[in-house]
Amino acid sequence: MSEQLLRKYEPIAVGGESTVVAEFDADTNADDAHQSESQLEQELIRLLESQAYDYLPITAQSQLEENLRSQLEILNKIKFSDAEWKQFFTERIAGSNDGIVEKAVRIHEDHIQLLRRDDGSTKNVTLLDKANIHNNRLQVINQYETDGGEDGAKRATRYDVTILVNGLPMVHVELKRRGVDIREAFNQINRYQRDSFGSGSGLFEYVQLFVISNGTLTKYYSNTTRQLHIKESEGKNRGKKTSNSFEFTSWWADAQNKPIQDLRSFAKTFFAKHSLLNILTKYCVLTVDKTLMVMRPYQIVTTERILQRIEVADNYKRLGTIEAGGYVWHTTGSGKTLTSFKTAQLASKMPSVDKVLFVVDRKDLDYQTMREYDRFEKGAANSNTSTAVLKRQLEDSNSRIIITTIQKLSTFIAGNKGHSIYDGHIVIIFDECHRSQFGDMHQAITKAFKKYNLFGFTGTPIFAENSASGGNPQLRTTEQAFGEKLHTYTIVDAITDKNVLPFRIDYVNTVRVGEVDDKEVSAIDTEKALLSSKRINAVVKYTLDHFAQKTRRTSTYSHSVVSNVSAVAGGRSRVVEEKSAQRVKGFNSIFATASIEAAKRYYLAFAQQQKELVPDQRLKIGLIYSYAANEAESDDYLDDEGFDTGGLDGPSRDFLESAIRDYNQMFGTSYSTSADSFQNYYKDLSLRLKNREI
Repeated sequence: MSEQLLRKYEPIAVGGESTVVAEFDADTNADDAHQSESQLEQELIRLLESQAYDYLPITAQSQLEENLRSQLEILNKIKFSDAEWKQFFTERIAGSNDGIVEKAVRIHEDHIQLLRRDDGSTKNVTLLDKANIHNNRLQVINQYETDGGEDGAKRATRYDVTILVNGLPMVHVELKRRGVDIREAFNQINRYQRDSFGSGSGLFEYVQLFVISNGTLTKYYSNTTRQLHIKESEGKNRGKKTSNSFEFTSWWADAQNKPIQDLRSFAKTFFAKHSLLNILTKYCVLTVDKTLMVMRPYQIVTTERILQRIEVADNYKRLGTIEAGGYVWHTTGSGKTLTSFKTAQLASKMPSVDKVLFVVDRKDLDYQTMREYDRFEKGAANSNTSTAVLKRQLEDSNSRIIITTIQKLSTFIAGNKGHSIYDGHIVIIFDECHRSQFGDMHQAITKAFKKYNLFGFTGTPIFAENSASGGNPQLRTTEQAFGEKLHTYTIVDAITDKNVLPFRIDYVNTVRVGEVDDKEVSAIDTEKALLSSKRINAVVKYTLDHFAQKTRRTSTYSHSVVSNVSAVAGGRSRVVEEKSAQRVKGFNSIFATASIEAAKRYYLAFAQQQKELVPDQRLKIGLIYSYAANEAESDDYLDDEGFDTGGLDGPSRDFLESAIRDYNQMFGTSYSTSADSFQNYYKDLSLRLKNREI
C-alpha cells in the first residue's frame, strides 16, 4: 500500500481502549431533582451493574474476607486449603504491622505474592493482573459496617459505596445528597482514614482512590499515606498541600478538557471497567516518599496519544519522519514532568523501543528533572554529567530512560559518526521545546537517528504569527519541528480546573512621558531612563513595601481541627470541629531584569535600602545571571548548556563573585564563580528558592 493511501486510511484507534472518552455529552433529559443519599447510592449501584459490575450484599468483615479468598482463587486458578489461606492472608495481605504505606506498595510495586503450599512447594499469587486488565473482576458493595473494636478505639461506621477489585476494596465512593457541599464528603473520608479504615483486618486500607459526590458535582483523588496524614493532623505539615488536601481533588473530564461533573456521567466514564482498571494499574504513581499520585485526565490522554503514535509509526514504517512525532501544549504548572515521566516509563517498556531520551535545555533543568524523576521512581532514569557518560549509557542496554541536555546529545552526535545507537528505535522527548531547539542541533539529531519518534512538551508553542524571522525557515514553528499537536491544556483550562492559580497583573508606571513635543520624546535615552538611580530606588522601595502583601506572607486561612469527641445517646460519638486560623506560608518571587548591568544595580539598591534593618527583617536576595551577555548571539540563548562564567567580562564576574560571597555568608556555604562551583551554587540557590529560604 502506498504512503499516500496509508495517510488516507489513518487508523483512528490503535489497540486497547482509551482511558479518557474522546468527547462526552451529558444526558440533558436526566432528572436532577432532589435526591437523598440513599437514592444517589441506589442509582450509582444500578449504573455500575449495567456496566458489568457484580453487586454483593456484603456488610461484614467475615463476608469480605471470604469473598476475597474466592476472587483470588478465580484470578489465579487455584484452590486454597484453609491452612494455606490463613497463612497467606495473615502474612501476605493483612499483616498486623501493615498500614496504608505497606498496602500501597503491595498494590503498585509488589502485586505478585508468594504462597507456601501445604506440600512445601511455592506458587505466585497475583493480587492485581496488570498485564491483562480485563482478567480482574470488579464488584460493588454498599453500607459495609465496621465496629468500634474490642477496646472501642475505632468508631463504628457504615460506608456508602465501595468498589472491590479481585475482592480487595480499592475505590471508595462517599455520597451526600444534592445541594450539600462535597467538602463534607471529603471531610468524612478523612475521619474514616483516622478512625475506621484500619479496624478489623484493615482491608479498607487497600483503598487507592476516593470519589466524592453530591450527585451534581463529583471529584476523585488518591489515597494518601498514613505518615502524611498523621503529620498534617499534628500540624507538622500545615501550609503544605498534600494529596490529603481538598485542593488536590480533581475533576474527571473528556479529551477536550470538558469536566464531567454529575455522578451519572462520571459513573459512565470514570467507572467504565477499562478506564478504572487502567487508572489503577497504569496511571497511579507511588513516589519514592510513598505518596500516591493519580494522574489527571489531560495527562492520561497525552500519555496514551504518544504511545499510540509510537505504535502506529512502528507498524506503518514511519519512524524517523515528522509523522512519527508530535507536540503537547500543556501550560506551566500542569504537571508536565509527571506526564513525561509516565510516558517515558510506559514507552520504555514497549517491545519495539530500545531507549527513551528525555532531553532538556539546561543544566539546572537537567538536575531538577532528575530529582523529579527520582521522586517518581528511584533509579527509573539515568542522568549524566558529561558526554562520555552519555555515550556509556547509550551503549548500555540496561539504561532504558536517559535524561540529557540537547547540547550533550549534539556533542555526542558530532563525535560519534555512524554509531550503532542511530539504528535503534529511539523515542526522544523534549522538555520545553521552544526556540532554542529549532536550530542546527535539532537538525543534527534528526539527521543522525534513523528510527526515532520525536515529541515535544511546551507551555509556550511557537506559531507562525509569533515565530522568529531568522534561522531555518522549515523549523520556525513548533509544528514544523515536532509534528502535529497531540493535545492541548491551556492556562484557561488550568484556571478553570483550579489546578493553577489565576493570574493577576498589576502595572506600576515608573517612566512617564510628560507634555513634551515629539522631538523631545524621540530624543529620550530609554535605557538611561530605565536605569536611572531615581527609578531603580523607587522600584526597590515599592518591592520592599509590598512584598509581604503580594506574596501573601501575612495571610491566614481557616483550618478545621477536632476539638472534642463525646459520647451521645445510642452509643455513637459526636465529633466537634472548630475553625482555627493558620498562617499561610506564602509564595516566593523572582525579580527579572533586562541586562546584567540592571541586575547589578538593583542588587546594590536592595542591599542599600535594607542596610538599617535587623537581619531577620531583611529579604534574603540571591543573584544569578541566566541569559547571555550582550555580546552573545541572537535570541538571548546561551550556546552552552549552562551559564559559562568564563565568558563574562571582568566587572560582571567580579560582581557575581561578591554576590556569591554574600550568599555564602547568609547560608554558611562556600561557592564561587569557578565552573563546577558555580553550577553547584545555581542548584543550591534553585533549591532554596523552591523551599522559600531566599
